[in-house]
Amino acid sequence: MADSSAHIPALGTLLTAMVTPFTKDGAVDYDQAAALASKLVDDGCDGLVVTGTTGETSTLTDEENLGMFRAVKDAVGGRAAIIAGTGTNDTAHSVHLSQQAAALGVDGLLLVTPYYNKPSQAGVQAHFETVASAVDVPVMLYDIPGRSSIAIEPDTMIRLAEHPNIVAVKDAKADMVAAARVMAETDLLFYSGDDGLTLPWMALGAVGLVGVTTHVATRRFRELIDAVNANDLGTARKINFELLPVVRATMSRVQGAVAAKQILKWQGVLPNSIVRLPLVEPDEAEIETIRGDLAEAGLVYS
Repeated sequence: MADSSAHIPALGTLLTAMVTPFTKDGAVDYDQAAALASKLVDDGCDGLVVTGTTGETSTLTDEENLGMFRAVKDAVGGRAAIIAGTGTNDTAHSVHLSQQAAALGVDGLLLVTPYYNKPSQAGVQAHFETVASAVDVPVMLYDIPGRSSIAIEPDTMIRLAEHPNIVAVKDAKADMVAAARVMAETDLLFYSGDDGLTLPWMALGAVGLVGVTTHVATRRFRELIDAVNANDLGTARKINFELLPVVRATMSRVQGAVAAKQILKWQGVLPNSIVRLPLVEPDEAEIETIRGDLAEAGLVYS
């Protein structure tokens, strides 16, 4: 396996999959997006994924996606890698959106496994290779069978690694045996796609995290990743244990974008917690459960 450190400055080690803020009337709030991006970078993110799943990309128009890429790039471009979520289950549409994003000067693309269609592994490979060949920016594959219904199999991943533009994987299937094989046989950079598994993923060889809980505990995740890279396992374990109830609050009670926006509103970072249908804001019972998780971590908001 080659030294992956050369790629780290291009993509970062702590990436937040950003929420997309909305105004009270449901329009994309680009000013709030820029302010949020700046805060995340100030607090330790060296990369941002814009309009991925957490950014509610499936309910954004192409114009809104591109507007988000532009707003975040204008706010923090040069300070952090901007990774545009341009993957869909339509290859031609993914190519179009990826080319438009690349023209705006983003630093990379996040391409999710085609969902709903349930293509064969040959189809998955052809989809990714077609999109990656249409642009000249680094591509991060997003392997999340819980949402896409199919996994990227190790053999497929190994073949995809031969493409010069495919450089990284956000892994949200937690199959560490499969991932270890791919890491051993390719130069792909792996990122944890499960916030609560960041420490074990990095122990295995991942370079960092693409997270959602990082909206609300950015600095602690920065400290966790830095501790692992400094071979300070004791500190990393301590931080990991402290973060577990925060991860639970953000990732297990309601959909991640819903929880993240609610907590960001409590923190005074966002003015509202509005999401687009079919997502809805948490009900009172869910809010109390989230509050209880956060209180376990010493985070109490009025």
